[in-house]
Amino acid sequence: MHNRMMITGAGSGLGREIALRWARDGWRLALADVNEAGLRETLALVREAGGDGFTQRCDVRDYSQLTALAQACEEKFGGCDVIVNNAGVASGGFFAELSLEDWDWQIAVNLMGVVKGCKAFLAQLERSRGRIINIASMAALMQGPGMSNYNVAKAGVLALSESLLVELRQVEVAVHVVCPSFFQTNLLDSFRGPNPAMKAQVGKLLEGSPISAADIAEHIHAQVAAGEFLILPHEAGRQAWQLKCQAPERLYDEMADMAVKMRAKARKTAD
Repeated sequence: MHNRMMITGAGSGLGREIALRWARDGWRLALADVNEAGLRETLALVREAGGDGFTQRCDVRDYSQLTALAQACEEKFGGCDVIVNNAGVASGGFFAELSLEDWDWQIAVNLMGVVKGCKAFLAQLERSRGRIINIASMAALMQGPGMSNYNVAKAGVLALSESLLVELRQVEVAVHVVCPSFFQTNLLDSFRGPNPAMKAQVGKLLEGSPISAADIAEHIHAQVAAGEFLILPHEAGRQAWQLKCQAPERLYDEMADMAVKMRAKARKTAD
């Protein structure tokens, strides 16, 4: 380990907080995002926190941009020890309302962006015996109503991470997947969906969360150090996951009731 990390979606939110947490340990960071102004702010904060690194604009939908980022890590750092596939976008809407374009966009960023990030950096990670940290969501485990394309994309990240966990053990590349619940972030900036009321409902959940992106980053740091594969930062999320494992039908009933309430609220807002 040479303390070299790459983070996508590092221009704000959780990506920035992960950068700052590792910066406090003196790491060198390759910060990637489509938001170049945000990247510059993150790098300045990283340097204040005790780390260093560089920024590079990167759209994770474009594999050539990720391979260029990997090449930059090779040239500037001599390789990479940890990658954090964090870049993601928000979406919502009931299945009947979602267009195929909504599905394509969500899968391209939230799932294939992670696949491409892992692919672009795998050779470096095998060489350094490094680790992959994939940011999924509790949506990967719980599949709440009104967000089927998001659920599927994040469940794919979980399945990919499980696949890599077993495939890469022999080459000593560690894998972690993080499944946070709602937390205070700017994820709504990227929200796309057919129903404006859905965005408002998600916004209230984000604002009402007692846990911040910095809290999540601290939890990830501790759990990665402990070698934990499935990282669930929220206590409520851990309890919900236990419930699903023990009594899945009960959870499905609760989700179905939630769907009824969400539809009623959306109709009321529309009126």
